[in-house]
Amino acid sequence: MKDTSKHLVGQPIFKQILDLIPRNKFNLLVSKSDRYYKTFDSWTNLMTMLFGLLSRCDSMREICDGMQSMAGKLNHLGLSAAPAKSTADDGLRGRNNEFFKEVYFMLLKHFDSLLSVSRIDNVSFSKLFI
Repeated sequence: MKDTSKHLVGQPIFKQILDLIPRNKFNLLVSKSDRYYKTFDSWTNLMTMLFGLLSRCDSMREICDGMQSMAGKLNHLGLSAAPAKSTADDGLRGRNNEFFKEVYFMLLKHFDSLLSVSRIDNVSFSKLFI
């Protein structure tokens, strides 16, 4: 007999990972970031970038093409269609990277009880090069 108490049966792993992000805390950070974006909001931006990371894509074209190839399965993520490459490019170029820094530290604080102390002490962006 299947254990359906966690309501994860039938959901893609990517959706399960996104569900770990506390949306209420994320939405508190969004108010400033989404002011100039109507179709490519912060949540869609985060989903797009995580999709690219988990799919090991090297370019925005690969990310958008990969998401378009999954067109029917994007409804699990709350998307009616994959973002266009130009829309995703504009969103990434125009959105302040401070927003994603705030998201990172919000997630770090949210999951601090689950993380090793050595992983969260003195976390800084000073040595991060992307």
